[in-house]
Amino acid sequence: MAAKILPVVKLAAKVTIAGGALYVACDSGLLGGSEQGSEALEKAKAAIPPAIQEWMKYFGLETQLPAMPKVEFSPIQSWNSGVRWTISSLSEAPTKATDYSSQGLQYLKDLTK
Repeated sequence: MAAKILPVVKLAAKVTIAGGALYVACDSGLLGGSEQGSEALEKAKAAIPPAIQEWMKYFGLETQLPAMPKVEFSPIQSWNSGVRWTISSLSEAPTKATDYSSQGLQYLKDLTK
């Protein structure tokens, strides 16, 4: 009986963890727009180092962590560049498909000579 219940319990635990992670991501704004993502990143940058220090004290580790590196990263600009690249690729797709099919046809003609 326990052998039949164990896989169900494991699946339920995995689904619960995944659902909780998804809820936290939605609630913190990670799955929203780029501005919400930037705000969530700033909140995480402010909250993570104190939490790590607290846990290190709790476990008796007194080592000093290196300072957080300053990264000049703008999610808004990265999002926009990704959107621009995708749209330009989609707009060039018919031309590229024509070019590649012409090259493939020419290659096949050269093989049959």
